Amino acid sequence: MVDDDLFCLSLYEQQLQSLGYANVHTFSNSADCINGLVKKPDIVFLDHDLDTMNGYELLKIIKKQNPCIYVVFLSGQEDAAIIANTLQSGAFDYIIKSNQDILRIKMVLAKISQLKLEYEK
Repeated sequence: MVDDDLFCLSLYEQQLQSLGYANVHTFSNSADCINGLVKKPDIVFLDHDLDTMNGYELLKIIKKQNPCIYVVFLSGQEDAAIIANTLQSGAFDYIIKSNQDILRIKMVLAKISQLKLEYEK
């Protein structure tokens, strides 16, 4: 989970843990996220508006290092062009921050789990 808003970062971490995900790592900036890729995450939830680079730029780095990581944007950025660019560049999904966050996160995690099960067959 990458978000420069520490309140959101803590909230999402708690929500993921309440869903049963114990191995959750949080990063408040892009550099820490890049360094954290050595942990080989399956999924990265990524905010668009970050510190020294935006989420789109970070997405390209993540996908270059490991194209198999599912990158899901979780951002307040609602610009249709930005959303389209992220999806065309390999993001799995784009969730706009709202009061439906946890429901959308659950749906995306279920979709990823289903894909992984199908891939393992």
